[in-house]
Amino acid sequence: MTQAPETEAPAYPGRWLAMSVLIAAAFMNLLDATIVNVALPVIGKDLDAHSSSLEWVIAGYVMVFALALMPCGRLGDIIGKKRMFLFGVGFFTLASACSGAAPNITALVVARLCQGLGAAIMAPQVLALAQDMFASRERSSAFSLFGTASGIAIVSGPLIGGWLIAIDLFGLEWRSIFYINVPVGIAAVIAGRILIPDIVSSERSSLDVTGVLIVATAFVLLIFPLVEARRFGWPLWCFAMIIAAFPTFAAFYVFERRRERRGLSQLLPVSLMRNHGYRLGGFVALVFYSTPAGLFMTFALFLQQGFGFTPLEAGLSTVPFPLGAFLSAFTNSRLSDRFLKGRILAASATMAAGYVMLFFVVLGADQHLAILDFAPPLFICGFSLGMTASPLFQTILADVPGRDAGSASGALQAIQQAGSALGIAIASALFFSVIAARQQAGAATPDAYVAGFSAGIGYMIFAMATVFAAALFMPSVKPSGEKPAAEGMMLG
Repeated sequence: MTQAPETEAPAYPGRWLAMSVLIAAAFMNLLDATIVNVALPVIGKDLDAHSSSLEWVIAGYVMVFALALMPCGRLGDIIGKKRMFLFGVGFFTLASACSGAAPNITALVVARLCQGLGAAIMAPQVLALAQDMFASRERSSAFSLFGTASGIAIVSGPLIGGWLIAIDLFGLEWRSIFYINVPVGIAAVIAGRILIPDIVSSERSSLDVTGVLIVATAFVLLIFPLVEARRFGWPLWCFAMIIAAFPTFAAFYVFERRRERRGLSQLLPVSLMRNHGYRLGGFVALVFYSTPAGLFMTFALFLQQGFGFTPLEAGLSTVPFPLGAFLSAFTNSRLSDRFLKGRILAASATMAAGYVMLFFVVLGADQHLAILDFAPPLFICGFSLGMTASPLFQTILADVPGRDAGSASGALQAIQQAGSALGIAIASALFFSVIAARQQAGAATPDAYVAGFSAGIGYMIFAMATVFAAALFMPSVKPSGEKPAAEGMMLG
């Protein structure tokens, strides 16, 4: 006779109040990830920033978040989830205040890197604390609430950003999009100290600091030249850095394998790196998540600098995409884990078709370009993203042994964020390079921006075709009848 129901830890009495604090902090983080896009042109004009510096405002945040996500999740197990969560929220709030007060673009980029670190310290603890606070029968409701809040944050980010800039609150212009985090963060820290339980972890393993440094070096070698090479005219050292990234990734594998042989904890378990299904799925996730991040980095600039849209109009133009992603969660919840591979293939093909539709909308753009012109392709792309994300995560994790499930899930979220940083670098490089070439050739500003944005969309079409081709070789997973948890975290 099983004893599981009797030995399960009781639910924390104040769990729903504590969950509201966790959701408020996560909402602030997700809002900040999307609110900045519409402010980039205003920031660039106010701070006289080079285009590559504007890229770092977004890409730097995402890259630090991706690199720190796994080690910070591990630290939460080692030194305490509540302690890490409160420190992460406090650090994120301080970095937000510094972002709002930045006197120049360099200070803003540094503050955004700190924001990314604060988000990485905070984010892994949210679902981990929810897992500890709720009994198994209530976790689905808690995770669904988190997923709903995540969807709302993603949808509302561009709108809130555009609105704050439009009303010019207290004469702060773009700075208000960062200052808005400060009262929320302070309230979350105070309430979190009171309401969140201090659950002691039994984890005693050490943090793989060297592994973190190696993989961070590899990503910097890959992404830095993609962002900065255009400013320096693509010198040889940029190509050398990109080439050096690959043996550095290989060195990470060798180092982690050595730790495995010595019985030490690994940042990413070697068993996962040997798992063909997980490797292929990780590649698919990396490429897949590179497209929406690259799209919105360049879309706001295309609309505002190329066609004179206001930040609020640019924010309204983006709404169909996250709205489609949010609505797709309801379809995914009904399908659960049925037809996973078929859904990945169908949705990725549909997303590619949406990008093709967007490509032709952009090619036909003229001075009468309207907000609603972009609604159909963006809604299709957003809905397809939501339909792909859930089955993609489930398929990748289906063949992972139970002992590696936590590491595999954390690594997959890090891969997702790394893909976003890579997509921003690639799409922006194409976007700005083509614009510069067209303007030097005497093209009008709208025509140059149409050419640049079309080049970025061309990458997205190619990327989704790659996702579809690679997904053909992913394993088919039989349905288990279990409903997946926390689909909302897969949308971002």
